[in-house]
Amino acid sequence: MCQEELRAGRPHSLEAPRDAAPSQGLNFLLLFTKMLFIFNFLFSPLPTPALICILTFGAAIFLWLINRPQPMLPLVDLSKQSVGLEGGARKGPCQKGNDLTRYYFSDAKTMYEVFQRGLAVSDNGPCLGYRKPNQPYRWLSYKQVSDRAEYLGSCVLHKEHKPPQEHFVGIFAQNRPEWVISEFACYTYSMIAVPLYDTLGEDAVIYIVNKADITTVICDTPQKALVLIKNVEKGLTPGLKRIILMDPFEDDLKKRGEKCGLEILSLFDAENIGKENFRKPMPPAPEDLSIICFTSGTTGDPKGAMLTHENIISNAAAVLKHIEYTFELNPEDVTISYLPLAHMFERIVQAIVYSCGARVGFFQGDIRLLPDDMKTLKPTIFPTVPRLVNRVYDKVHNEAKTPLKKFLLNLAVACKFSEVKKGIIRRNSLWDKLIFAKIQESLGGKVRFMVTGAAPISSPVLLFLRAAMGCPVLEAYGQTECTAGCTITSLGDWKSGHVGVPLACNHVKLEDVADMNYFAVNNEGEICIRGTNVFKGYLKDQEKTDEALDKDGWLHTGDIGRWLPNGTLKVIDRKKNIFKLAQGEYIAPEKIENIYIRSSLVSQIFVHGESLRSILVGVVIPDPDVLPSFAAKLGVKGSFEELCQNQVIKKEILKDLQQIGMAGGLKSFEQVKCIYLHSEPFSTENGLLTPTLKAKRGELAKYFRTQINSLYENIQE
Repeated sequence: MCQEELRAGRPHSLEAPRDAAPSQGLNFLLLFTKMLFIFNFLFSPLPTPALICILTFGAAIFLWLINRPQPMLPLVDLSKQSVGLEGGARKGPCQKGNDLTRYYFSDAKTMYEVFQRGLAVSDNGPCLGYRKPNQPYRWLSYKQVSDRAEYLGSCVLHKEHKPPQEHFVGIFAQNRPEWVISEFACYTYSMIAVPLYDTLGEDAVIYIVNKADITTVICDTPQKALVLIKNVEKGLTPGLKRIILMDPFEDDLKKRGEKCGLEILSLFDAENIGKENFRKPMPPAPEDLSIICFTSGTTGDPKGAMLTHENIISNAAAVLKHIEYTFELNPEDVTISYLPLAHMFERIVQAIVYSCGARVGFFQGDIRLLPDDMKTLKPTIFPTVPRLVNRVYDKVHNEAKTPLKKFLLNLAVACKFSEVKKGIIRRNSLWDKLIFAKIQESLGGKVRFMVTGAAPISSPVLLFLRAAMGCPVLEAYGQTECTAGCTITSLGDWKSGHVGVPLACNHVKLEDVADMNYFAVNNEGEICIRGTNVFKGYLKDQEKTDEALDKDGWLHTGDIGRWLPNGTLKVIDRKKNIFKLAQGEYIAPEKIENIYIRSSLVSQIFVHGESLRSILVGVVIPDPDVLPSFAAKLGVKGSFEELCQNQVIKKEILKDLQQIGMAGGLKSFEQVKCIYLHSEPFSTENGLLTPTLKAKRGELAKYFRTQINSLYENIQE
């Protein structure tokens, strides 16, 4: 099948740039031949050694000319990256006219069609990869995955007696091939997938199962199945009728389920039942629901964002459109799946991959083994989050211990980044061989495209990645309610500190937030999104839906943004989680935390204030890798826990925070006046972070109530 046929229906107005290297090489060759004739005429009387030197020098110049790195020129005017619309909204440069992107390929308008297209363009190539420790990846083909999805979906329909669009099927598992098989079993028969997060917590699992009227849950381990069985035994989830287990399990588990009316099936048996009771696929329409993605939330019960097939397809299409002239995916591309499949960032990445017939390799399930998985898989596409790349950044800088090593690292970053600013993206320079090869190899050595999202990334880390990785590194911004992304940085824009331009599937506007003194007339305000990627509302929660979506269909994100002079969007504040201090000043604690986290001494921080108090206090988790050496310079020794209790250490960390706060533009009333040092990190396990690693502010305030009260008692306001 030719490339033009594969792109049927692809919306574009420009041809992809062709490789000019062969013609350039031919021109240089002709020029060099002419130069030889001239050289022979002018320099034939010279001695042979001199002739050899001149020829060698000329050959070196010739080779440099034909092999010199070619710049990747930006496809948009970087000084005018977005376009204003009537009413104050803005659109991205990839959007022609005011029509929003709905799909990229005309034969892939639903997630079911996306996978069928991947099957066709890959010629039934490898699709899902998995491995065991110290072993190579093994692959399921597209046809194997499609067949198993049909068998599993047929089994669920055989066991149930509801119309497909009333089927809400729970998926309670870590990333693995069976997760995707379960998901596409739903899409093949117009059923709706409902992910249950690994770390969401038992109460939330009960809430979601009941809220979505889930009768069948597909889960990975007997331990998770036992959690579900116990809830049924206690009468907490009376509607749950069936558990399909991916891993082997004992007969005792099955018998225990039967006692409370639960059918326990292995995935193998379920697929065989479906094969014997096969149903013809019942593909969905673009406007049908595809997935209910429950957002973890920092307070209250989770909210089930209802996303259609068009929501997902349009979001994936807009990303493809954004990168199409520079980076084209093909069946040889591969991505690694380690970001939670229960979240939409990973779902969009995989939708893009399948639509192009590329491959997905899964990590072993242990994040500590991810480097080994990367080296084995050698991915070409690498989606990531700041928390992970921050570790890479910190590790590299911590290993540069001597002044010479630090100097060479900083020089390498500066030299490579100077190339990036010129549009030269490569990993074959002298600095790559000397400094960056080890970093690149730690991620497999073949990454040719990176995208980071889910949380803000600091400018130094982003600059480092763009220099070290030798591939485009883009930053995306969005939320579940707009499927995943609504803006992304432009290829060729090397400046950090913003989240790029609107994707072609949505428009973005800023709305006044008078209480916080943000006004759209000043190019500041709450970020609002409208487009084909915006969700349909929250499942069975009209009140919350009305809070998020206004009557004109604009999604109110709760984030505060600013349009920069070059047309890019910068996220500067947060509307939610704001409170007043006693003197009437509004405080956005997340903004303050994002400034304080720049301190090398701080691993995590929670800023707290109360309406009856005039000052802020904080709980700080020091960086365990940095604190001991910092303490040694102060002449303080002890274990990490002992250092956290030391008053000298606390005083110096507070001083450092206040200096960073001042440099970051914090006003006096926005600075913490007293802190408590804690040795245990905030985590999902201790209930202080959401599954998306956001602070549960209410839980943190309860957890540290004694310490917070003590801080306020011992400080003069």
